[in-house]
Amino acid sequence: MPSRATHAPTPAARPHPVGRIPVLDVAPAVEAGALPARSVAYEDVPFSATVFREGHDAVNATLVVTDPDGHVEHVPMTCDNPGLDHWVAELSADRPGHWTYRVEGWSDPYGTWSHDAAVKVDAGVDVELMLEEGARLMDRAATELRLDAAARAVLADAATGLRDAARPVPERLAAGLSDDVRSLLRAVPLRDLVSPSPTYDWLVERERALTGAWYEIFPRSEGAHRDPTTGVWTSGTFRTAMRRLPAIAHMGFDVVYLTPIHPIGEVNRKGPNNTLDAGPLDPGSPYAIGSKDGGHDAIHPDLGTFEDFDAFVAEAQRLGLEVALDLALQCAPDHPWVTEHPEWFTTRADGTIAYAENPPKKYQDIYPVNFDNDPDGIYAEVRRVVQVWIDHGVKIFRVDNPHTKPVEFWQWLISDVASSHPDVIWLAEAFTKPAMMHTLAKVGFQQSYTYYAWRNEAAELREYCEELAGEAAAYMRPSFWPTTHDILTPYMQYGGPTAWRLRAALAATLVPTYGIYTGYELMENVARPGAEEQIDNEKYEYKDRHWPDFEPGGPRYDESLAPYLTRLNEIRRAHPALHWLRNLHFHQVDDDTVLAFSKRRVLRDGTEDVIIVVAATDPHSTREAWVHLDLDALGLQDDEWFTAHDLITDSTWRWGEHVWVRLGRDTEPVHIVHVRRS
Repeated sequence: MPSRATHAPTPAARPHPVGRIPVLDVAPAVEAGALPARSVAYEDVPFSATVFREGHDAVNATLVVTDPDGHVEHVPMTCDNPGLDHWVAELSADRPGHWTYRVEGWSDPYGTWSHDAAVKVDAGVDVELMLEEGARLMDRAATELRLDAAARAVLADAATGLRDAARPVPERLAAGLSDDVRSLLRAVPLRDLVSPSPTYDWLVERERALTGAWYEIFPRSEGAHRDPTTGVWTSGTFRTAMRRLPAIAHMGFDVVYLTPIHPIGEVNRKGPNNTLDAGPLDPGSPYAIGSKDGGHDAIHPDLGTFEDFDAFVAEAQRLGLEVALDLALQCAPDHPWVTEHPEWFTTRADGTIAYAENPPKKYQDIYPVNFDNDPDGIYAEVRRVVQVWIDHGVKIFRVDNPHTKPVEFWQWLISDVASSHPDVIWLAEAFTKPAMMHTLAKVGFQQSYTYYAWRNEAAELREYCEELAGEAAAYMRPSFWPTTHDILTPYMQYGGPTAWRLRAALAATLVPTYGIYTGYELMENVARPGAEEQIDNEKYEYKDRHWPDFEPGGPRYDESLAPYLTRLNEIRRAHPALHWLRNLHFHQVDDDTVLAFSKRRVLRDGTEDVIIVVAATDPHSTREAWVHLDLDALGLQDDEWFTAHDLITDSTWRWGEHVWVRLGRDTEPVHIVHVRRS
């Protein structure tokens, strides 16, 4: 009868599904590592894994990170939940680029000995044997590890102490368990049975990919004016829009976002409020791109020339602003692509090209591009168009309705652009189902519009933001907009000035990137009947908001929200805790209409920046409530008191674990508090 051993697999044939030391559930890992996790430079990123082994020997874990130059760093991990074998580490990358990481699980001989020796020696079991095994462990570490002379001396002294029979046993054991030995073998450990996880990609991007304050304008309205006699409008230009840039910069915004600047189609042009009866002087929607004057690579003649655009970009840069350009991949019926490449569109049974629809909405002035017809040609043309604007200084693209184009197209385009222009940033304007929004972020969009405009109650804001700041933060960076040129919710229509202040403050503090649509300062709150958008929508006509009256020194400056927005952006710039997303922490409040959260960040110089925000989310009332602060999350000790400096009102209070607040319509709706330790 053959022996049982003949049926055992040979060493080469043994499966190794998880490694000798299992390392599972590595995070962050986007689509199981198929796509890179993302952060920006100096953003603290939480890493974790489940690491364990059979039996009772000690196990440990190390995070191994490789920077863009190939340099490798080993970061010790900590078991924060021994019952679940959950190991964690936090790390930030010091510069943009393509990084990689893995988690190595390993058997910890020193950890095993130190535990067993403490138990057995105390019980008088195998005392000399345990002490000698410890001494041999010191000898091995001194021989095998890369150490300097001082470190080797620490181990040699420990080995000598363990073997010194003239000393009392507790002193001999203490020599092997000293703080010096523990610290040394924590920093440079002996590692047996090292078992690596797969290697994961980590894309580190520039800070603007995570943090920024955006201000949206329609360039044609900036400097536009209407003849009081004839009623005829004269379009604004890039040169007149430049005159608005100092005020935008003064308010503290980082990005000026331009709606489409291309020629607008004449066929099926829309009139005021999306009507079909456009007059000969109606400007039409800038999203109906293309006419006899050109397409996506051209500038509307009313706005000026490429020289004028370059001057606008240069002036923005001089003022510390980046320019974001709308990329709307759709065509007016008279776009050059329609005649040159009719195969790029969908032809119906009657021979007509299908226009865009989002029932009940109809966009007769727009033809969607069909990316399944000649994808190679469409991909190449869009890449060419994007390069035109990159060559003219654009590093940020706000993409209109990306969820109506193939995801694989965006993955290819963003990757291809990044190969030569890694500093280009893409914002996805995709108000759609979560799966699509998340997937667009996973395949490359650095930023994403969100459901923020429709999350108004304290509980739903907390639930939504905890989702965004959780696992999704490894790939999806939310951008909060209280209103847009297409969105004016009932909350903003009827909430009054309290709602407009509140929603701006929450957008500016809950997440690192937020945006304001021009006119927000004026609280333009009248909706078009039957629609959640402004009446006399700027998308279909010019606006003259008489900005000089509302700018610093103007007679109506203090009537507007410009001073409030300026203060919000000053606070954001002064407090690095507000620049990150993953550090968001919510606190308990007795009133379910009041929201309380904090952000804490340890700076590179070792100091801390801690911000607490308390907001009454009902704009129609004034609320009084007790807030129960999690002092540990604030970096404070139990029962510690601190100075709370309200950065909006400049008031100061003495706060502790339990705080009473009064917020709402009859007072300030939001406290933005800087924590000052006593």
